[in-house]
Amino acid sequence: MLTMRPGCERCDKDLPADQAGAYSCSFECTYCADCAVTLLQQICPTCGGELLPRPRRPTHKLGKYPASTERIYRPLVASDAG
Repeated sequence: MLTMRPGCERCDKDLPADQAGAYSCSFECTYCADCAVTLLQQICPTCGGELLPRPRRPTHKLGKYPASTERIYRPLVASDAG
């Protein structure tokens, strides 16, 4: 089951598990759409894998299958931009 991380690893924007707008790679590195598409060009800077839209978890399932509360924050550094 996906961990559904709660925020973008680059800008720390909240990414609720039951809403669209999150992208993740096969290792579940997680980014908002702005960072994933515009800044990272859909390539994960951590593993080099492709970033794809993360599926949403139905709101009524979050009680039994909650999203992760662990935030991973890796702010952009100059070497990431190019």
